[in-house]
Amino acid sequence: MVPSGPLRYAARVIQAGGVVAYPTESVFGLGCDPLELPAVERIINCKGRSAAAGLILLADDYSRLRPFIEPGEQEEARMLATWPGPVTWVCTASAAAPPWITGGRATVAVRVTGHEISAALCRAAGMAIVSTSANRSGRPPCRSAVQVRRRLFRDVDYILAGRTGGRRRPSEIRDARTGDILRAG
Repeated sequence: MVPSGPLRYAARVIQAGGVVAYPTESVFGLGCDPLELPAVERIINCKGRSAAAGLILLADDYSRLRPFIEPGEQEEARMLATWPGPVTWVCTASAAAPPWITGGRATVAVRVTGHEISAALCRAAGMAIVSTSANRSGRPPCRSAVQVRRRLFRDVDYILAGRTGGRRRPSEIRDARTGDILRAG
């Protein structure tokens, strides 16, 4: 686990509208407050990807995702059966889900993480956070704080050091309405 000082600092950076790199189940992620458009735009620009791709929201607890989603009973049951864990679900977005998170679609990708550091960061920040791999589009994702420092140093406000969960592949992505696998994990 990360010492509480760095964790609290990373949470304050996110709360202040900054961008943090942090370990997840498989790679380092880039995160921010999903309601802070300037921070989200910084991540999108850093990655060199289209805003239309949308972004994943990561949380330590399902309740933090509720403002952004409106799943039906079956969708909710599918999601809750796999959480906490490395399964991201694409489900019906609520009217409160910003278009810069959904990519302008009626759906949003969400995950309740079982990774201790990622969950602790969400808990300390008091919110669900953006979660996208720490890399430029088309390049391999960073798997350590050192790689983030070397490749993305100027693009992040803080790097929360720690170990990833050791998974070799990114999280599985599934459609909550159908259960179909959209990206194998």
